[in-house]
Amino acid sequence: MALSFEETNLLYSQLRSEQIPFDEIVTEFLNKINRSRSSPLSASLLLLLQNKKMLKSTERLIAFAILYQTYSSQPTSANPYVALFINAACDEDAEKYERAFVLQLLASGGSGGSKEFLKQSAANYIKLFDPSVHAFPSREQLQHQYSDKVHPEAHNSIFKNDSLKNIVPDPDVPRGCDANSPEFDLQPGAKPKLGSGDRDEALLGLLANLSTEGIGHQWIRPRPPRLPIQDGELVWLNPDSNHELVWDHGMCADTSKGAAVRDLIAKALKGPLAPAQQEQVLVELTNDPKLVYHCGLAPRKLPELVENNPLIAVEVLTKLINSPEIADYFTVLVNMDMSLHSMEVVNRLTTAVELPKEFVRMYITNCISSCENIKVHSMP
Repeated sequence: MALSFEETNLLYSQLRSEQIPFDEIVTEFLNKINRSRSSPLSASLLLLLQNKKMLKSTERLIAFAILYQTYSSQPTSANPYVALFINAACDEDAEKYERAFVLQLLASGGSGGSKEFLKQSAANYIKLFDPSVHAFPSREQLQHQYSDKVHPEAHNSIFKNDSLKNIVPDPDVPRGCDANSPEFDLQPGAKPKLGSGDRDEALLGLLANLSTEGIGHQWIRPRPPRLPIQDGELVWLNPDSNHELVWDHGMCADTSKGAAVRDLIAKALKGPLAPAQQEQVLVELTNDPKLVYHCGLAPRKLPELVENNPLIAVEVLTKLINSPEIADYFTVLVNMDMSLHSMEVVNRLTTAVELPKEFVRMYITNCISSCENIKVHSMP
């Protein structure tokens, strides 16, 4: 509902156009605003009109004209501020020219209503006003005349009656002071004068920050209780910085043994190793079983090791039995061509470790299949 910077400046400039005819002010205002924003703009004018010291006399007349003419294209019954105009027309404390102007606005909405008075400027209307030619009906007469056109207060909310108005009267400004004079003269003994610059700045600030809901109550909400502190919950406030260094004993260790095993495995894939070399591999793998993960034996190279060095193949597979890749080694072993060396490797593995039953079943099946496919050469 708050006004934008452009809307604030537009509304302020229109209110200060006291030398321009009312109809021209209203036409310019309606042409420049977005019709969907007429409601918050009208609500801002309503709030300013509720305090008689906020606007000068000419500005109040312009505000009434804009507020009424904004809804002039519709029937008077559609104007949500008819009750405001009735109250203003019956306000005994208001100036007679203001009451007469509001009555003329109400009458202009009828079928035979004249709008000639809107061709005057606000300054000329006040200057040429003659109270003797105007009649002021009672509140009862106006309410009876517009009884079917009075609507509930616009922009009302369930909390508005319990809220302070956006514009609070200054208790230090005497009731009889003339807010319309350029100097804003006060009665004798009153406080210093309010400059026009200060008044304009205050009016602009109000237009930019007005709210139709007023200044509501600050609803008291109890502060939520804190949860009980658990033991050790705030340890992070005083962290323990006493850390012990852990030495990596493998750092700078001699890796020549691992290199030697890799070299011997690479030779074992190409042909049988010498007994001394074979013994060295078995001893190194026994002393450090983790070397088997760094010896460079991939599953696809297993058949070559089985055929050339079956004892080393048995030792390597025994050490790899708990490896996640052992299934890959078993798959290669069960699918390789049957030979005496492959049968020796499987036989030794069955006594050294517990082999999967599925592997043993598949290997036996393959052996039987291989035997059936052997061609027997008949004697001449």
